[in-house]
Amino acid sequence: MDRIILHCDLNCFYASVELLDHPELQNVPVAVCGDPASRHGIILAKNEPAKRCGVQTAETIWQAKKKCPDLVLLPPHHDLYREYSRKVNALYDTYTDLVEPFGIDESWLDITGTVHLFSGDAKAVADGLRRRVREELGLSLSVGVSFNKIFAKLGSDYRKPDATTVISRENWQKIVWPLPVGDLLFVGNAAQKLLHQYGVETIGQLAQCKPALLETLMGKLGVQLHAYANGLCGEPVRARCDAEIAKSVGSGTTFPKNLIKREQVASGIAILADSVSTRLRHCGLYAGGVQVTLRTPDFRDTSRQRQLSAPTRLIRELTDAAMSLVEELWKPPAPIRALTVTAIHLLPEGDAYEQVDLFTAPSAPVREKQEKLEAAMDRIRGKYGSGSIVFGAASPKKEEDPFP
Repeated sequence: MDRIILHCDLNCFYASVELLDHPELQNVPVAVCGDPASRHGIILAKNEPAKRCGVQTAETIWQAKKKCPDLVLLPPHHDLYREYSRKVNALYDTYTDLVEPFGIDESWLDITGTVHLFSGDAKAVADGLRRRVREELGLSLSVGVSFNKIFAKLGSDYRKPDATTVISRENWQKIVWPLPVGDLLFVGNAAQKLLHQYGVETIGQLAQCKPALLETLMGKLGVQLHAYANGLCGEPVRARCDAEIAKSVGSGTTFPKNLIKREQVASGIAILADSVSTRLRHCGLYAGGVQVTLRTPDFRDTSRQRQLSAPTRLIRELTDAAMSLVEELWKPPAPIRALTVTAIHLLPEGDAYEQVDLFTAPSAPVREKQEKLEAAMDRIRGKYGSGSIVFGAASPKKEEDPFP
């Protein structure tokens, strides 16, 4: 028997929450944006009138204002968004225990085992859910109903705002295959450009490609996308209480001023690596590789990654690997707006020790001592605050401080 999966997407979520306190702005273009003074001056969310003016998420404020001079800008309140996200997911919990959040404003629900408690008709359940979210929380919801997670998400995106779309065994080719290939989950800009070079513009054309060709072009992702395009996603909805195995652990920041000196960049990298290292220890993980992403003032991102010679979560080793990658990507004094350091190819503690026995390796005593030292730092920070103690490399000189 097919699963019955809903994908629930809160429409214009940040903007909709803000407008609960500003009903007078419901019919005028509104956008939630970051703080220009702290260099986060981009559009985080917009309402439907702003969307009709062409305002797009992630564009700069000046670009949005050029399209829509009357755009009303509101500051974000992230605690409020998290509160409403919890409220909405608590409402979902009254329908099923299989609720898997996908970001703060989206969730999958598997109602296969509970649909009979709510009339037995999946579309009726989705319509009732939309009505409850609107009446009880004042928010708008779009819902996709399908037999797998990928098509359920396509359904929630198909008609907005406040709509239900059913993608069934009978109609999925008619609905899904004409859609642009970029509408398929996990087809990003790079994949879209690559597929375009081979004449693949729609999901249907992707479905007709030979899997071997896609694997040659895109690796395992190509095979996965081919399966998705043919309705072959069998991934279950995971309950919130079921912890997801982390695939990466990253930390990034936009700097108050562009970085142009190596000392500034090294300080920034060290601080980010310290954050990643702390989170790896908290999760009981080791990094098998490191990735660095560099953003220029014109919002161009470049990334590079490297496999490490041995799994690690030591600050110094992560810092050295990340800085080495930066030096491959960057030539001073080219300005850097933002940096991200990400630990990839993660391994649980047991697997890391099996691959490389850290405590019998030649440098074992030094590494063991450093592991204990950094664990002690975590305990001090937990008791006295994150700024109570810092690793030497992560303590920038005053004149080079990228975090004033």
